[in-house]
Amino acid sequence: MATLFSRIVAGEIPCYKVAENERFFAFLDINPLVKGHTLVIPKREVDYIFDLEDEELAALHVFAKQVALAIGKAFPCRKVGMAVLGLEVPHAHIHLIPMQSEKDMLFSNPKLQLSAEEFAEVAEAIRNAF
Repeated sequence: MATLFSRIVAGEIPCYKVAENERFFAFLDINPLVKGHTLVIPKREVDYIFDLEDEELAALHVFAKQVALAIGKAFPCRKVGMAVLGLEVPHAHIHLIPMQSEKDMLFSNPKLQLSAEEFAEVAEAIRNAF
């Protein structure tokens, strides 16, 4: 059975897409720590990020860099942090999080409750900067 993220890539589950190419997909985290919190995934379904082939892992990070640069333009911040946790969904993914301080990267922080309109505005801002 396809993972939640594979179903998002296939268009079976809606998302707020910010970027895509033939191999990778980026969309807003539905439970964001801050505005602009984005997930970057390979379209190929792989549970553990370090099970990706070396070239694919490198290309995923280059794509994530492009997304991070767009996030930084759309949401001015000190840096865009990157985290790989990978226990909540069995599909490799990178979290990109605009940071003003390292506290913005604490996954134990309360998640933002954004409206559909706010999510759409955030996604559009990142897409336009991509």
